[in-house]
Amino acid sequence: MMVPAALLLLGALTAILAPRLLARADWPDREPVVALWVWQCVVAAVLVCCVLSMTLSAAAAWAAVRSHVFAPAPHSVVNAYALSTGRPWAATTAVVLACGGAWSAAMLVREIARARTRRRQRRADLLVRAPLLPGEKPGDERLVVLEGERPDARWLPGATPQLVITTAALRRLKGKQLDAVVAHEQGHARARHDWLLHASAALAHGFPQVPVFAAFRDEMHRLVELAADDMASRRHGRLTIALALVELNEDRGVFGPGPAPHADVPQRVHRLLTPPDRLPAAHRLRLTATAALVPVIPVLVAFVPGLQALR
Repeated sequence: MMVPAALLLLGALTAILAPRLLARADWPDREPVVALWVWQCVVAAVLVCCVLSMTLSAAAAWAAVRSHVFAPAPHSVVNAYALSTGRPWAATTAVVLACGGAWSAAMLVREIARARTRRRQRRADLLVRAPLLPGEKPGDERLVVLEGERPDARWLPGATPQLVITTAALRRLKGKQLDAVVAHEQGHARARHDWLLHASAALAHGFPQVPVFAAFRDEMHRLVELAADDMASRRHGRLTIALALVELNEDRGVFGPGPAPHADVPQRVHRLLTPPDRLPAAHRLRLTATAALVPVIPVLVAFVPGLQALR
């Protein structure tokens, strides 16, 4: 029973230390795409630790599970895991982790269902404000212009994504600023950032007492915007997308003193106007490869006793 306990300890250490290390690092704002990947690997490692610990605990508690988990393995491998020790705790651990897994799946399903409901409601409202012309079908138009006094532009995800922009935004955006806004929103759609937001929100809402999941959700909301800003700036320039952000948000009070909604916009504009140096390609590759190894570590920990028994 040492391996399930070691996996839980490894998962707890990863959940505690990784967010702190990432918060102290200065490179996530410089490389938001890499940071998104690192955060996903960290959360995946925590979840893998829980799944493997649940599996081995269930194998220790119930012979039927053990016969399936270790079906092709020789007896020396089974004995190496010492599954007979700690049986009173094995069933409890397995049941608690299984309930956590089921709850996570339920939260994800609920989040997706809510997102679909909100999407249908927004598309229904869109049809009311912008009725279809004769011969048009829902989803035919990738760009929808709405009458509105507030400058706004947003992407509606789905099977047929649509960019919705108000006439006030069209009046405000000058030159290539509109193209930059479109490129920003297309960056969200192409990278499927909505799925990252749904998954992070499901974990944060399902386990509000677990700090790593709350940090995961908050960082996903921040990093996807930075990543989309970079995608747009590579095509249209940092100054263009920065000016577009100012034009779209200056009437919302985000640049004034005191707290305000969309408080991250001033930081995004400052980052675009004073761009930090990107990491060297070799450094980015090392970070990506190191992050990919993080979820592999719990797998190696789980296999160590079996591999030692086969030597």
